[in-house]
Formats: sequence, C-alpha cells, structure tokens
Amino acid sequence: MIRRFKPCAVAMLLGIIAGCASVPLDLPKEESVAIADTSNTRQAKEVAEWLDNRRDVNGFYPLSQGFDAFGARLALMSVAEASIDAQYFLMNPDNAGLVFAAGLLEAADRGVRVRLLLDDIFTTVKDVDLAMLDAHPNIEVRIFNPIARKGIDVLNYLGHFSLANRRMHNKAFVVDNQVAIVGGRNIAVEYYQLETTGEFIDFDMLSTGPIVRDVSAEFDTYWNHKLAVPMEVLFAKDGSKKIKRARARMTREMEDAGNSIYGDAINTPLMRHFFEQSLDPYVADARLITDDPQKLLEEVSGDQQIVVNEMREALAAAEREIYIFTPYFIPRKAGIEFIKELRAKGIRIVLLTNSLASNNHTPVHSAYSSYRKDVLRAGVELWEARADAAKITTPDGQTELDQLTLHTKGILIDGERIFVGSLNLDPRSIDINTEMGLLIDSPELGEQLMNDAIERIPKIAYRLHLNENDKITWHATIDGEEVVETTDPQTSAWRRFAAWFLKIAPENQL
Repeated sequence: MIRRFKPCAVAMLLGIIAGCASVPLDLPKEESVAIADTSNTRQAKEVAEWLDNRRDVNGFYPLSQGFDAFGARLALMSVAEASIDAQYFLMNPDNAGLVFAAGLLEAADRGVRVRLLLDDIFTTVKDVDLAMLDAHPNIEVRIFNPIARKGIDVLNYLGHFSLANRRMHNKAFVVDNQVAIVGGRNIAVEYYQLETTGEFIDFDMLSTGPIVRDVSAEFDTYWNHKLAVPMEVLFAKDGSKKIKRARARMTREMEDAGNSIYGDAINTPLMRHFFEQSLDPYVADARLITDDPQKLLEEVSGDQQIVVNEMREALAAAEREIYIFTPYFIPRKAGIEFIKELRAKGIRIVLLTNSLASNNHTPVHSAYSSYRKDVLRAGVELWEARADAAKITTPDGQTELDQLTLHTKGILIDGERIFVGSLNLDPRSIDINTEMGLLIDSPELGEQLMNDAIERIPKIAYRLHLNENDKITWHATIDGEEVVETTDPQTSAWRRFAAWFLKIAPENQL
C-alpha cells in the first residue's frame, strides 16, 4: 500500500508544481528614464561647489559607518527636488524600512518623482504596503522578477525555479541625477547600526559628477526591463480600502519609528560636516561596472559575467598587492588557479571573509571551508571575521552588540584602485545573479582605505595558518592576549557538525 502511494504522491506534487502560477512578463508598461536636466536643483549647485565647479570630474566619499550611510540617504531625500531612484535587493518593514519609506513619501508630497525598484524574493514588506506607496501619484514601485501572488509561494518558486532562482542583487540610490550611493547595503536595520544585538559591517560610496549619470542609466535599464513588473499588476485593483488602511497604519508606525532615528542619523559628526560642506571629496576617475539584466534570462555563461570579467582584468593588472573583502568566498578550481597565477607574479593577496561563527549562510561557509587549505598553500594571507568583534567596529564601542557579520564587498588594488559594489565572490553572484559596482582610480582614497584595513583587520579577525601537521589554526590578539584556536572559533560542536553536513549543498547554487 505504501509503495503504491509514494509514486502517486510524487506525481501529485509534480502536478501541483507544474500547475503553479507565474507572472506574465509581456504586460504593457510605461517606460521612463532619469530626468536629464537637473542643473537648477539644490543638489546640482551643492555638487558644483563641492567639486569647485569642475563639471568633468567625479567626487567620492566613503560611508563606512552604517548610521552615516543611513543618514546620507535620509539627508539626500530631504532636499531632493526632481527625482529619487532607489534600487535594492531587499527591503524590510523594520525601523530602517519605515523611516526610508517615510522619506520617500515626504519627498513625493513635495512633488519629487520617486521610482522604487525591489527584487522580490527577500523583500519582506507586504504587498499592500508597497501598493500604498505605489498609490501616491508621484511614486511608482516595480518588483523585479516577481513570483506569482496566487497560490502557495514556495510552490510558485519551485514551479518556475529556473527563472525564480535568478535575482537582481544590485544596490543603487540616486537623487536628482546628481548624487548617488553605491555599495553593499540593503534597506534593513542590520545594515545601519540600528540593530541592537549585532552589526553587518558594510561599505557604500557617496558619488557625484559624471559617474552619477552612469548609475542612472543602469537604473533605467533595469527599470524598463521586462522583468521589472509594476506593483499595480501584483496587487488587486479592488484593494483601495486596504491601501487606505495601510497608509494610516504605516503613518503611525513611521512616526513611532522615525523621529528619533531620523534626527540621530542626520546629526552624526559626518553628516554635520556633510551639511556644512566641510567634507573634502576624493576626486577621481571611475567606471561603473554592471551586469545586463538580460543575464537572468540567459543560460549561465562567461559572456554574461560582465562584472566578474572586468574585475578579473583589473586584478590581473595588479603590480604589488590586493586586499579583498568579501562575505562569501567560494573560489572553485578556476579561482584557485587564478590566485596561483597572481601569486606567481609576486602579488601579495590579503583576504578577509566571514568565519563560521560570523557567517549568516552556513551552507556557503561549508563550501568555502573546502578551499581554505588551497588558499593558504597558495600563499594568501587569509583572515576570518570574529563574531564577537561588533563592539570594536562602532564609534562608541557599543558593548551590547554580540554578533558581527562581514557584509562588505570591496577590493583594493595596489592601494590605488578601489572596487565597491554588490559583488560577492561566490557562484551565485558570478553565475546566477546580476551585480554592479564602482571601480575608482584614486591613490589618495586607496591609501586611506588601505591604512584603515591594515589597522582594523587584526582587531576584528583571526589570521589562519597551516601548522606542521597540515591542520588549520586560528590566531588573534583579543584583549591584549595572543589566542590560538584549533577548531572554528566561537562555534559549538553542533554548528561545526551542521557546517560539515551541509557540504552536500550544491556548490553552484551558493
């Protein structure tokens, strides 16, 4: 009886999955592009003053602290006059999401055109709340590569896995087509030092000058792509009463969340200098590197890996040293061979990634751990972030923070070239998702970031070595004492077992 039931059950499940709903991608929608002439806006005048009226140069400023990065977004929104374009992999309905949404609504109320583009899978804001934003006459929300809203989400995902598994991982924020923020942060509390128990170390770049037009063009390409589906298609048109109730509820929630957070965020020392225009820009040449959204509709191939291919060329051109910061590192055989080629040329490589204790994706760590010895044997200086180092990374040393996770995606080449963006060094970013980033040529900025890295890495990470028995050991200085560990630090036996067991996960999906 049981043996006869199993094939029937499998057949029924496959039938359910095969019959799952999908979102039509050929619906008509209105194309729009960045507002080209914003030369009379406040942003344009302030940018011109910041760059000493040099219209042909770019100006950059690093946003290494999460609260500063949040304050920069809020401050730019507060003075927007023409447009706000925001593109993110995820947005959560927490205090960061609520304050961010409040800023968008306030700008729209002033007549600013707002375009909000969110990838679907990890965005947890309810459809009714996104529809509430979309209902504003000056706001349009589009969801990138959405799964169907009818039926069961997980079955809709599995039923269309070949497409649903491909995601837009890009992060960009552009105001008045004059100022952009590009980096690794999404819209959620953990990215902006608003989470009380832990911190995601991340990095953004405030950008001005001609490079902003390139970021706007990238946004337009994704915004007008067939995978960008208008929110009004996904939310029932008869939901006006729900939208009205959602606006009232979100207004209360935004007020409760927003006053103190907003005030504190735009009054950090960095933001006060920002408003006083006493921050000196790093003037530099730069390129925006971005995958084409068509990558998600094509078979995985090297031709579609635009960001990775260009970064490989940049790394191959290194002459002295490379510092790599990546949350997830799965080099695969080709990556190990590339590392060996660089080392054969005498290039020093320093790599900081997550430890098992600090990694928020255990299966990724499971795959990475299989390559650690190869990386060390190749002569790479390998560091893993300490999960207990969050208090070291905050300006006031918040002692209540008990969990650090590295989320920075950055590369320093010869102390002169800087990559900052959304790219992780794993198969998912390389093969499956779309990515973007800035490649900046600035010895001055590179030197600052290099000095920061040299000072900070030993304070927040373990250095890995191979001992005489070819076993990995972890070395750190903690509270002035030299510490040596022989198993993944700060982890339980159960966590280590889970990491070992999850080596069964398919590497090409991580």
